[in-house]
Amino acid sequence: MDGHKGHGQITLDPGMLLLIPLGLAALLYLGAALSENRRGNRTWPAHRSLLWLLGLAVIAATLAGHLAERAHTDFAAHMAAHLLAGMLAPLLLALSAPITLALRTIHVESARRLSHLLNSRLARFLTHPIPAAALNVGSLWVLYTTPLSQAMLANPILHYLLLAHFFAAGYLFTVSIVSIDPAPHRASFRLRMTVLILVVAAHSILAKYIYIHPPPGTSPLDAERSGLLMYYGGDLIEIALIIAFFTQWYTATKPQHPAPSRPLR
Repeated sequence: MDGHKGHGQITLDPGMLLLIPLGLAALLYLGAALSENRRGNRTWPAHRSLLWLLGLAVIAATLAGHLAERAHTDFAAHMAAHLLAGMLAPLLLALSAPITLALRTIHVESARRLSHLLNSRLARFLTHPIPAAALNVGSLWVLYTTPLSQAMLANPILHYLLLAHFFAAGYLFTVSIVSIDPAPHRASFRLRMTVLILVVAAHSILAKYIYIHPPPGTSPLDAERSGLLMYYGGDLIEIALIIAFFTQWYTATKPQHPAPSRPLR
């Protein structure tokens, strides 16, 4: 909510309203984790709850506060919001395994419906690395090489819609590469590695393109700042994604040593 009245009216910032579902998501996750811990036979890892809360906090930073306000007019601030909502938050939330927690805690009938949805053709298509990568990187190229980037800064609603798209596309790509949650027909590690390498390259090339060719309505100085932020900031998040990916690959392929048998007495 704005801190002042204009012409006897109080204006509401859509970003502040979007904090409400984030708060509900935090409460639902923590409630489910607490319910899982009360069962007694197994506990939900605390670090996954922390990852979930951190992911939601990162999204909140793009919706309200100093960065969110600047992102409406400052292209570099918008780029920072893109990195947070489209890359960092999806990684944190994917590693918090929300689907696994839901399947463990919701009613059996609801769990079956969720499993059916995850096995649907649409879900399998959207979480395959190739379509997910095309949606993620392709939309960035469309945004930053067309007048859409200028329209985004001029229209707050469009700005929030694009943030939502960044997050959705980033999450789909992240879970197609690395995820704790169950995924039917997950692509091979080699295919995922190939797609990941190509996406990292495409992201870096786009950052350099922005640096040299300012998007419509963006000054050369803002384009240089944004290109550098996208290049180096994106690299840091992609390194974290790469580490998570190869950790999963190593865990999945390392030899499993059988537990030593006890001698008979």
